[in-house]
Amino acid sequence: MNKTKNQYINREISWLKFNERVLQESADKENVPLIERLRFLGIFSNNLDEFFKVRYATVKRIVNAGKKGKSELGGQKAKDLLEEITTEVIRLQAKSVEILGQVEDELRDEGIFIVKENELSERQQAFAKQYFLDKVSPVLMTIILGDETDFPTLKDTAAYLAVRMQLQAEEENVVPGLQYALIEIPKGVDRFVVLPKEDGNDCIIILDDLIRYNLGTIFNMFPFESISAHMIKITRDAELDIDNDLSKSFIEKISSSVDHRKMSDPVRFVYDKSIASDTLQFLKGKMGIEDTDSVIPGGRYHNRRDYMGFPSLGRKDLMYAPIEPLPVKGLDAEGSILEQIAHKDYMIYTPYQSFSYVIRFLREAALDPKVKAIKLTVYRLANNSQVAASLINAAKNGKQVTVQIELQARFDEQANIAYAEQLQAEGIRLIFGVPGLKVHSKICLVEREEAQGLKRYGFISTGNFNESTAKIYTDYTVFTAHEGILKDLGKVFEFFDANYLLKKYKHLLVSPHYTKGAFREMIDQEIENAQAGKEAYIKVKMNSLTSYKMVDKLYEASRAGVKVQLIVRGICCLIPGVEGMSENIEAISVVDKFLEHPRLYIFGNGGDPQVYISSADWMTRNLDYRVEVSCPIYDEDVKQELLDTFEISWRDNVKARVFSASQDNAYLRDDRPKVRSQFASYDYYQAKLGE
Repeated sequence: MNKTKNQYINREISWLKFNERVLQESADKENVPLIERLRFLGIFSNNLDEFFKVRYATVKRIVNAGKKGKSELGGQKAKDLLEEITTEVIRLQAKSVEILGQVEDELRDEGIFIVKENELSERQQAFAKQYFLDKVSPVLMTIILGDETDFPTLKDTAAYLAVRMQLQAEEENVVPGLQYALIEIPKGVDRFVVLPKEDGNDCIIILDDLIRYNLGTIFNMFPFESISAHMIKITRDAELDIDNDLSKSFIEKISSSVDHRKMSDPVRFVYDKSIASDTLQFLKGKMGIEDTDSVIPGGRYHNRRDYMGFPSLGRKDLMYAPIEPLPVKGLDAEGSILEQIAHKDYMIYTPYQSFSYVIRFLREAALDPKVKAIKLTVYRLANNSQVAASLINAAKNGKQVTVQIELQARFDEQANIAYAEQLQAEGIRLIFGVPGLKVHSKICLVEREEAQGLKRYGFISTGNFNESTAKIYTDYTVFTAHEGILKDLGKVFEFFDANYLLKKYKHLLVSPHYTKGAFREMIDQEIENAQAGKEAYIKVKMNSLTSYKMVDKLYEASRAGVKVQLIVRGICCLIPGVEGMSENIEAISVVDKFLEHPRLYIFGNGGDPQVYISSADWMTRNLDYRVEVSCPIYDEDVKQELLDTFEISWRDNVKARVFSASQDNAYLRDDRPKVRSQFASYDYYQAKLGE
């Protein structure tokens, strides 16, 4: 097939379209509670920050290297892409400001007022002054700017108020003119300050405005006749540049690289569009903003990611009702998990079912005298992790505990370094990964001495072993005592130790050596079945689809008549429904209350479906540059659960959006009864308990 510019969606543009789906949640009056809509605005803003730190920065590096980058960017020139990204971000930012205004109007209808510094009552003014003196002033960082002074290094994505003072010559040695200053919005103080109520209404002032109210106090030593403050922020390149100093440990190298990130080049400059032009030019000149940087005019407030922590004010009616994680049918909460897994595989689907089974599994292994060894991979752990505590407990009980910890987990490097040092101090053996590869697999292996000899137990997951994110990310975790699968897991841990030895696996698909080839072979089998007139289908649920080779393979399957159903939460470079290329492919994205995170692969296989859960998306990085594990599902009950939950997601006609060439994020609407898959999945498991 001839390559055309319309064969793929650019991954950066597709990511921005995903974030627009997040933004759609903040505008959904019918299905999303009011305070939750504000929090989705925060998620949208946080996502955008990370996009500029990582993806925009990568494209900018290509431009700065004098390259076009067309092969890496799906046929688009890097310089043109930077301009397109900036245009799209300006559109989305304007849309987010408009939605924020609508949400604030609705909050007022509910008796919740977000007031500005010039709207305070007398009682609130007194409160704002005292709160500032007690809580804000002691931690406020204020920098006076001048033509002769060096401009300070602004922190990545920190918010600053750019202060402009018009000075008057009432005192000796004061030259009339402009004086500039910067105030860093302190992170240790709540961004939303709850004020005394007025007429029974809840009132909140944003910290920025509380500081604006107290500008006279801050700058009382300057004889100004007017003073104003407008928000600015920059985003820096977040790529880690790891040095090759052989005298440093890997932990030292990562620590140094994370520190260097604080000084890396800026890639985005956002400012309040009402800022005075002389102030803007002064700042841009001092900061050395370049043509390849994205300069975004924005609203009055930046760092809207803080809306993720908007106070609940006790208004449960304006938030999602919390769900109580369900037990797993047949898995006795009181009995030994290891003994039960010895007879049958079990699966948990968080957050619908309880993550506590993972903790109980590890705690039991830590205490069981027959357990000799525990091996686990770590990518992201929770604060005060119960997983880490269980591993330390195991080590204290004399178990051989081995943890492969990924120090390069994006934006979790410092947390993982701290855990690595803590685990190492407790006598746990650490493996820091494979040179040139990130370890992204989610696996655990337990070895137990039993009467018949060594017996293995373990679990494989699509998500991180993190009890905090398990409450808001949907993920599958399968517990098994299948000897073949667990022997393969043992080989994965051996590969971490001796990665110069290429292992062979009978059951697992392991990146970077086998995953892509194995999935392509399964697609080829579906193509053969379709050509032979048999039923042929592929059903996939994943976070992102960016590998052009896998996209091309799905196009090939579509042309052969294979029916392909894709549920892709985030980036999708494939264009479905194009005659002669992808007319047998349908693709949707579900964005709702929880973050859709599982990877599930289903192949028709002539009536005997092959089903895999995986840590890997079909992205080049997951297939070629990471250690990932995809696990076949042999237990028929677990397999049926996975097939059922896929179908529930596929039938979503409330929160599903349809992928198309137009990339308009249109909601899937049809005449069937309404199915909101995340709520329906919980109902499915609740019903199973009653069977």
